[in-house]
Amino acid sequence: MDGKSTLTFYGGTGTVTGANFLLDLGSCKILIDCGLVQGDRNAENLNRSEFPYNPAEIKYLLITHAHTDHIGRIPKLVKDGFAGEIWSTPETKDLAEHLLNDTVKILASEAQHEGILPLYEPKDVASALALWKTLPYHTKKDFTEGWSIYLKDAGHILGSSMIEISRGVNMMAFTGDLGNSPSILLKDTEAITDANYLLMESVYGDRNHAPKDERTKKLKKIIEDIIKYKRTLIIPAFSLERTQMIIYELNELFENEIKQKVPVFLDSPLAIKVTEVYKKYPEDFNDKARGDIMSGDDIFNFPGLKFIVQGGESRMIEKVPNPKIIMAGSGMSVGGRVILHEKHYVSNPNAEILFVGYQAAGSLGRQLQDGAKKVTIMGEEKEVRMHIDSIPGYSSHKDSDNLTEFVAKAAEGEKLKKVFVVMGEPKASMFLVQKIRDNLGVNAVHPEYKEVVEIEL
Repeated sequence: MDGKSTLTFYGGTGTVTGANFLLDLGSCKILIDCGLVQGDRNAENLNRSEFPYNPAEIKYLLITHAHTDHIGRIPKLVKDGFAGEIWSTPETKDLAEHLLNDTVKILASEAQHEGILPLYEPKDVASALALWKTLPYHTKKDFTEGWSIYLKDAGHILGSSMIEISRGVNMMAFTGDLGNSPSILLKDTEAITDANYLLMESVYGDRNHAPKDERTKKLKKIIEDIIKYKRTLIIPAFSLERTQMIIYELNELFENEIKQKVPVFLDSPLAIKVTEVYKKYPEDFNDKARGDIMSGDDIFNFPGLKFIVQGGESRMIEKVPNPKIIMAGSGMSVGGRVILHEKHYVSNPNAEILFVGYQAAGSLGRQLQDGAKKVTIMGEEKEVRMHIDSIPGYSSHKDSDNLTEFVAKAAEGEKLKKVFVVMGEPKASMFLVQKIRDNLGVNAVHPEYKEVVEIEL
């Protein structure tokens, strides 16, 4: 049956991270995503704060994908009383297990340093995983309360899904993050064609990426320069998706275009584990990547690539002569091993840092990207003398024009009543709202934190 439902925005409003939305169908309460706030100066306080709803009253939690800003508070939700069902694609659950187990270690270390209790513990992660069920793409799942879900490929990271929630003749789609198709590795983002309501991301709502062929040319030029000038290249890369994209791209370049081998260090135990999960699901890759695998190419390995697991090995990288490439997390330089490398090399004019993804406001990555002359790393003020470069085309998010095209496709059937633009900095979200209104004549809004709207679902 159809009815009146309410949608409340408890995260992802006015910020890129911390996705958390509550859909109340009357018969049950459904959460979509439950992520950590990242990059914000007040992130720790926000993540530690009580949920603005009773977790014990939530019956279902639907997860779009495994990035920490979409899953990172799930163990706290369980710790605080949630005992319902968690649903995602199988790929997302596999990835989430590694991401959450890594996150709990980071939180424990931070809590110990500050002399406080951690946000949650390993037992809370285990409890969350015990509640987790999976649903493949393109498979309808009916629930006893008279509603259903259907997952489509978002093309953002492995297992990322757009969640279509239907009741009666009405449907609302939650995009999660939308992929920058065509991707180096993954299939294209599918279309949403029959939604009455759409909740969508807007990370790059106000700007476009450089053409994809320029992306590869620029990476090639940077590598040729570090060879020529014997530099160290540091790439802060998200362990999930960005690392796998860059490894695949380097594999192609070193096999076909750059003849001199350069030591490449993947200094991230988490990224190594995530790469193993990627290898389990070649059916999610695009035709080019699958074809390479079928031809016998190990697309996530090449001569010169070394996986670094132990911390002692990480510190020894400094002793390896230039040129060399170091890939390490985190992608926004807010933690992980890349911080140690940045601290060591940030004042070295013979080093270069290459950003290949979004840098949240307030993060060390954003400070460097914005041209800061001095930065504080691990409590120590350092002069910035290293070269700073960016290739935004490696983003796994759609840009402004492609987000608009996505909405245009969704509006073709004339069922679309409203678009909720979230998960972006205010400037980006508001720009996209206006663009959708002006270019498409579609009712788009940028909701505020805790705003409650009534929808027909």
